[in-house]
Amino acid sequence: MSEAAAALLDGWLARLGPVAGRRPATLEAYRRDVSDWLGFLTRHRGEAVTGAALAAADTADLRAWVASLRGRGLAARSVARALSAVRGFHRWLAETTGAENAAVAAARGPRRPRRLPRPVSPDAARALIAAVDAAAAEPWVGARDAAALTLLWGCGLRIGEALALRGRDAPLPETLLVAGKGGRQRVVPVLPAARAAVEAYRRAAPFSLTSEEALFRGVRGGPLGPRAVQAAMASARMALGLPATATPHALRHAFATHLLAAGGDLRSIQALLGHASLGTTQIYAAVEGSRLAAVHAAAHPRGR
Repeated sequence: MSEAAAALLDGWLARLGPVAGRRPATLEAYRRDVSDWLGFLTRHRGEAVTGAALAAADTADLRAWVASLRGRGLAARSVARALSAVRGFHRWLAETTGAENAAVAAARGPRRPRRLPRPVSPDAARALIAAVDAAAAEPWVGARDAAALTLLWGCGLRIGEALALRGRDAPLPETLLVAGKGGRQRVVPVLPAARAAVEAYRRAAPFSLTSEEALFRGVRGGPLGPRAVQAAMASARMALGLPATATPHALRHAFATHLLAAGGDLRSIQALLGHASLGTTQIYAAVEGSRLAAVHAAAHPRGR
Protein backbone atom coordinates (compact mmCIF):
# COMPACT_ATOMS: atom_id res chain seq x y z
CA MET A 1 0.00 0.00 0.00
CA SER A 2 1.32 3.46 -0.89
CA GLU A 3 1.84 6.14 1.73
CA ALA A 4 -0.93 8.18 0.12
CA ALA A 5 -3.40 5.28 0.40
CA ALA A 6 -2.36 4.59 3.99
CA ALA A 7 -2.90 8.24 4.88
CA LEU A 8 -6.39 8.17 3.36
CA LEU A 9 -7.26 5.01 5.31
CA ASP A 10 -5.99 6.54 8.56
CA GLY A 11 -8.04 9.68 7.91
CA TRP A 12 -11.22 7.69 7.37
CA LEU A 13 -10.74 5.59 10.50
CA ALA A 14 -9.90 8.67 12.57
CA ARG A 15 -13.23 10.19 11.56
CA LEU A 16 -15.22 7.03 12.29
CA GLY A 17 -14.02 6.64 15.88
CA PRO A 18 -15.24 9.80 17.64
CA VAL A 19 -17.91 10.87 15.13
CA ALA A 20 -19.70 7.59 14.38
CA GLY A 21 -19.00 5.93 17.73
CA ARG A 22 -17.47 2.77 16.27
CA ARG A 23 -15.88 0.37 18.72
CA PRO A 24 -12.12 -0.39 18.51
CA ALA A 25 -12.76 -3.97 17.35
CA THR A 26 -15.03 -2.69 14.56
CA LEU A 27 -12.44 -0.14 13.45
CA GLU A 28 -9.77 -2.84 13.35
CA ALA A 29 -12.00 -5.02 11.16
CA TYR A 30 -12.58 -2.06 8.83
CA ARG A 31 -8.84 -1.45 8.65
CA ARG A 32 -8.17 -5.06 7.66
CA ASP A 33 -10.89 -5.08 5.00
CA VAL A 34 -9.98 -1.78 3.36
CA SER A 35 -6.24 -2.51 3.59
CA ASP A 36 -6.92 -5.76 1.74
CA TRP A 37 -8.76 -3.84 -1.00
CA LEU A 38 -6.02 -1.23 -1.32
CA GLY A 39 -3.28 -3.86 -1.38
CA PHE A 40 -5.15 -5.90 -3.99
CA LEU A 41 -5.68 -2.83 -6.17
CA THR A 42 -1.96 -2.04 -5.99
CA ARG A 43 -1.04 -5.55 -7.17
CA HIS A 44 -3.86 -5.81 -9.69
CA ARG A 45 -3.05 -2.54 -11.43
CA GLY A 46 0.67 -2.66 -10.89
CA GLU A 47 0.88 0.91 -9.62
CA ALA A 48 0.70 2.88 -6.40
CA VAL A 49 -2.84 3.59 -5.29
CA THR A 50 -3.69 7.29 -5.18
CA GLY A 51 -6.96 9.16 -4.82
CA ALA A 52 -7.26 9.28 -8.61
CA ALA A 53 -6.66 5.53 -8.91
CA LEU A 54 -9.34 4.85 -6.31
CA ALA A 55 -11.81 7.01 -8.23
CA ALA A 56 -10.96 5.05 -11.41
CA ALA A 57 -11.44 1.56 -9.90
CA ASP A 58 -14.15 -0.21 -11.89
CA THR A 59 -16.50 -3.15 -11.62
CA ALA A 60 -13.89 -5.52 -13.03
CA ASP A 61 -11.47 -4.55 -10.25
CA LEU A 62 -14.14 -5.16 -7.62
CA ARG A 63 -15.12 -8.52 -9.08
CA ALA A 64 -11.50 -9.63 -9.18
CA TRP A 65 -11.04 -8.61 -5.54
CA VAL A 66 -14.20 -10.41 -4.43
CA ALA A 67 -13.06 -13.50 -6.34
CA SER A 68 -9.73 -13.35 -4.47
CA LEU A 69 -11.59 -13.17 -1.15
CA ARG A 70 -13.74 -16.18 -2.01
CA GLY A 71 -10.66 -18.01 -3.27
CA ARG A 72 -9.13 -17.61 0.19
CA GLY A 73 -12.15 -19.30 1.70
CA LEU A 74 -14.01 -16.26 3.09
CA ALA A 75 -17.68 -16.89 3.72
CA ALA A 76 -20.39 -14.80 2.08
CA ARG A 77 -20.97 -12.92 5.35
CA SER A 78 -17.30 -11.92 5.58
CA VAL A 79 -17.21 -10.82 1.94
CA ALA A 80 -20.34 -8.72 2.44
CA ARG A 81 -18.78 -7.08 5.49
CA ALA A 82 -15.60 -6.29 3.55
CA LEU A 83 -17.59 -4.74 0.70
CA SER A 84 -19.58 -2.66 3.17
CA ALA A 85 -16.34 -1.31 4.66
CA VAL A 86 -14.98 -0.46 1.20
CA ARG A 87 -18.20 1.32 0.24
CA GLY A 88 -18.00 3.35 3.45
CA PHE A 89 -14.38 4.27 2.73
CA HIS A 90 -15.23 5.42 -0.80
CA ARG A 91 -18.23 7.43 0.44
CA TRP A 92 -15.87 9.28 2.76
CA LEU A 93 -13.45 9.84 -0.12
CA ALA A 94 -16.25 11.34 -2.22
CA GLU A 95 -17.30 13.64 0.63
CA THR A 96 -13.81 14.84 1.52
CA THR A 97 -11.95 14.82 -1.82
CA GLY A 98 -14.68 14.70 -4.44
CA ALA A 99 -13.29 11.40 -5.81
CA GLU A 100 -16.60 9.65 -6.46
CA ASN A 101 -16.73 6.07 -7.67
CA ALA A 102 -20.09 4.88 -9.00
CA ALA A 103 -18.93 1.28 -9.43
CA VAL A 104 -18.05 0.92 -5.76
CA ALA A 105 -21.21 2.70 -4.62
CA ALA A 106 -23.34 0.27 -6.64
CA ALA A 107 -21.47 -2.87 -5.55
CA ARG A 108 -23.50 -5.46 -3.69
CA GLY A 109 -22.21 -8.42 -1.78
CA PRO A 110 -23.11 -12.07 -2.32
CA ARG A 111 -26.44 -13.29 -1.04
CA ARG A 112 -26.15 -14.60 2.46
CA PRO A 113 -28.32 -17.41 3.75
CA ARG A 114 -30.48 -16.01 6.50
CA ARG A 115 -29.67 -17.76 9.74
CA LEU A 116 -32.37 -17.83 12.36
CA PRO A 117 -31.29 -17.07 15.92
CA ARG A 118 -30.91 -20.03 18.23
CA PRO A 119 -32.05 -18.95 21.66
CA VAL A 120 -32.03 -21.12 24.74
CA SER A 121 -35.19 -22.04 26.59
CA PRO A 122 -36.10 -20.31 29.87
CA ASP A 123 -35.16 -23.44 31.84
CA ALA A 124 -31.83 -23.72 30.01
CA ALA A 125 -31.08 -20.04 30.62
CA ARG A 126 -31.67 -20.44 34.36
CA ALA A 127 -29.58 -23.63 34.44
CA LEU A 128 -26.69 -21.99 32.54
CA ILE A 129 -26.53 -18.99 34.85
CA ALA A 130 -26.70 -21.22 37.94
CA ALA A 131 -24.00 -23.53 36.55
CA VAL A 132 -21.67 -20.63 35.75
CA ASP A 133 -22.10 -19.32 39.29
CA ALA A 134 -21.51 -22.71 40.94
CA ALA A 135 -18.53 -23.80 38.82
CA ALA A 136 -16.34 -20.72 39.33
CA ALA A 137 -13.05 -21.16 41.17
CA GLU A 138 -13.89 -18.27 43.50
CA PRO A 139 -17.36 -17.24 44.72
CA TRP A 140 -16.99 -13.62 43.59
CA VAL A 141 -16.06 -14.75 40.06
CA GLY A 142 -19.20 -16.88 39.92
CA ALA A 143 -21.30 -13.96 41.13
CA ARG A 144 -19.66 -11.71 38.52
CA ASP A 145 -20.32 -14.05 35.58
CA ALA A 146 -23.87 -14.76 36.75
CA ALA A 147 -24.57 -11.02 36.97
CA ALA A 148 -23.19 -10.34 33.48
CA LEU A 149 -25.22 -13.19 31.95
CA THR A 150 -28.35 -12.11 33.79
CA LEU A 151 -28.05 -8.69 32.13
CA LEU A 152 -27.93 -10.38 28.73
CA TRP A 153 -31.02 -12.48 29.35
CA GLY A 154 -32.98 -10.08 31.53
CA CYS A 155 -32.23 -6.82 29.68
CA GLY A 156 -31.30 -7.96 26.17
CA LEU A 157 -27.83 -6.42 26.36
CA ARG A 158 -24.98 -7.42 24.09
CA ILE A 159 -22.02 -8.77 26.02
CA GLY A 160 -19.97 -5.70 25.08
CA GLU A 161 -22.72 -3.42 26.40
CA ALA A 162 -22.84 -5.24 29.73
CA LEU A 163 -19.07 -5.15 30.14
CA ALA A 164 -18.99 -1.44 29.24
CA LEU A 165 -20.88 -0.55 32.43
CA ARG A 166 -18.90 1.57 34.88
CA GLY A 167 -18.86 1.65 38.65
CA ARG A 168 -21.06 4.75 38.61
CA ASP A 169 -23.87 2.75 36.94
CA ALA A 170 -24.41 0.65 40.10
CA PRO A 171 -26.63 0.17 41.97
CA LEU A 172 -28.49 -0.27 38.70
CA PRO A 173 -31.54 1.99 38.32
CA GLU A 174 -34.94 0.79 37.16
CA THR A 175 -34.04 1.92 33.63
CA LEU A 176 -30.58 1.97 32.12
CA LEU A 177 -29.30 4.18 29.29
CA VAL A 178 -27.24 1.91 27.02
CA ALA A 179 -24.91 3.00 24.21
CA GLY A 180 -25.14 0.35 21.49
CA LYS A 181 -23.80 -0.14 17.99
CA GLY A 182 -23.08 2.98 16.00
CA GLY A 183 -23.40 5.10 19.13
CA ARG A 184 -27.19 4.56 19.20
CA GLN A 185 -28.58 4.99 22.69
CA ARG A 186 -31.60 3.24 24.11
CA VAL A 187 -33.36 3.01 27.44
CA VAL A 188 -33.70 -0.53 28.83
CA PRO A 189 -35.80 -1.53 31.86
CA VAL A 190 -33.77 -3.42 34.47
CA LEU A 191 -35.51 -6.33 36.16
CA PRO A 192 -35.21 -6.67 39.96
CA ALA A 193 -33.42 -10.01 39.42
CA ALA A 194 -30.75 -8.28 37.32
CA ARG A 195 -30.26 -5.53 39.92
CA ALA A 196 -30.02 -8.15 42.67
CA ALA A 197 -27.44 -10.16 40.70
CA VAL A 198 -25.25 -7.09 40.16
CA GLU A 199 -25.51 -6.16 43.83
CA ALA A 200 -24.51 -9.69 44.87
CA TYR A 201 -21.44 -9.38 42.69
CA ARG A 202 -20.57 -5.94 44.08
CA ARG A 203 -20.75 -7.22 47.65
CA ALA A 204 -18.49 -10.16 46.81
CA ALA A 205 -15.97 -8.34 44.61
CA PRO A 206 -12.51 -7.98 46.20
CA PHE A 207 -11.89 -4.70 44.37
CA SER A 208 -13.00 -1.14 44.99
CA LEU A 209 -15.45 -0.52 42.14
CA THR A 210 -14.85 3.21 41.67
CA SER A 211 -17.21 5.28 39.59
CA GLU A 212 -15.01 5.76 36.52
CA GLU A 213 -13.60 2.24 36.29
CA ALA A 214 -15.19 -0.85 34.77
CA LEU A 215 -17.96 -2.40 36.86
CA PHE A 216 -17.02 -5.95 35.85
CA ARG A 217 -13.41 -6.86 36.68
CA GLY A 218 -11.06 -9.65 35.76
CA VAL A 219 -9.23 -11.71 38.36
CA ARG A 220 -6.29 -9.28 38.29
CA GLY A 221 -8.49 -6.24 38.73
CA GLY A 222 -8.53 -5.00 35.15
CA PRO A 223 -11.65 -4.65 32.99
CA LEU A 224 -13.33 -7.98 32.32
CA GLY A 225 -13.10 -9.13 28.69
CA PRO A 226 -15.78 -11.07 26.81
CA ARG A 227 -13.59 -14.16 26.42
CA ALA A 228 -13.72 -14.91 30.13
CA VAL A 229 -17.53 -14.90 30.11
CA GLN A 230 -17.63 -16.94 26.90
CA ALA A 231 -15.29 -19.52 28.41
CA ALA A 232 -17.41 -19.81 31.55
CA MET A 233 -20.51 -20.26 29.40
CA ALA A 234 -18.78 -22.92 27.28
CA SER A 235 -17.89 -24.94 30.38
CA ALA A 236 -21.43 -24.64 31.72
CA ARG A 237 -23.11 -25.75 28.49
CA MET A 238 -20.80 -28.77 28.24
CA ALA A 239 -21.64 -29.75 31.81
CA LEU A 240 -25.36 -29.41 31.04
CA GLY A 241 -25.15 -31.19 27.68
CA LEU A 242 -26.34 -28.16 25.71
CA PRO A 243 -25.30 -27.49 22.10
CA ALA A 244 -22.48 -25.19 21.03
CA THR A 245 -25.08 -22.58 20.06
CA ALA A 246 -25.70 -21.92 23.78
CA THR A 247 -23.41 -18.87 23.85
CA PRO A 248 -23.77 -15.61 25.77
CA HIS A 249 -25.40 -14.07 22.68
CA ALA A 250 -28.00 -16.85 22.76
CA LEU A 251 -29.24 -15.29 26.01
CA ARG A 252 -29.88 -12.02 24.15
CA HIS A 253 -31.77 -14.03 21.51
CA ALA A 254 -33.70 -15.66 24.35
CA PHE A 255 -34.63 -12.23 25.72
CA ALA A 256 -36.26 -11.35 22.38
CA THR A 257 -37.97 -14.66 21.70
CA HIS A 258 -39.34 -15.00 25.22
CA LEU A 259 -40.82 -11.49 25.02
CA LEU A 260 -42.35 -12.27 21.63
CA ALA A 261 -43.83 -15.54 22.88
CA ALA A 262 -45.41 -13.65 25.78
CA GLY A 263 -47.14 -11.23 23.40
CA GLY A 264 -44.56 -8.49 22.99
CA ASP A 265 -44.74 -6.53 19.75
CA LEU A 266 -41.84 -6.30 17.32
CA ARG A 267 -41.52 -2.51 17.50
CA SER A 268 -41.05 -2.61 21.26
CA ILE A 269 -38.57 -5.48 21.02
CA GLN A 270 -36.68 -3.57 18.31
CA ALA A 271 -36.34 -0.59 20.66
CA LEU A 272 -35.23 -2.78 23.57
CA LEU A 273 -32.60 -4.56 21.47
CA GLY A 274 -31.34 -1.36 19.83
CA HIS A 275 -31.79 -2.59 16.25
CA ALA A 276 -31.55 0.15 13.62
CA SER A 277 -33.96 -1.70 11.33
CA LEU A 278 -37.17 -3.57 12.08
CA GLY A 279 -36.07 -6.12 9.49
CA THR A 280 -33.32 -7.23 11.86
CA THR A 281 -35.85 -7.82 14.63
CA GLN A 282 -38.24 -9.72 12.35
CA ILE A 283 -36.01 -12.80 12.41
CA TYR A 284 -37.55 -13.51 15.82
CA ALA A 285 -41.03 -13.62 14.33
CA ALA A 286 -40.92 -17.21 13.05
CA VAL A 287 -44.37 -17.90 14.48
CA GLU A 288 -47.02 -20.41 13.44
CA GLY A 289 -49.60 -19.41 10.86
CA SER A 290 -52.41 -20.21 13.27
CA ARG A 291 -51.13 -17.61 15.72
CA LEU A 292 -50.82 -15.01 12.95
CA ALA A 293 -54.40 -15.73 11.89
CA ALA A 294 -55.60 -15.34 15.48
CA VAL A 295 -53.78 -12.02 15.87
CA HIS A 296 -55.22 -10.81 12.55
CA ALA A 297 -58.76 -11.78 13.51
CA ALA A 298 -58.46 -10.10 16.91
CA ALA A 299 -56.82 -6.90 15.69
CA HIS A 300 -58.51 -6.11 12.35
CA PRO A 301 -61.71 -4.00 12.57
CA ARG A 302 -63.59 -6.41 10.31
CA GLY A 303 -62.47 -9.37 12.37
CA ARG A 304 -64.35 -8.24 15.47
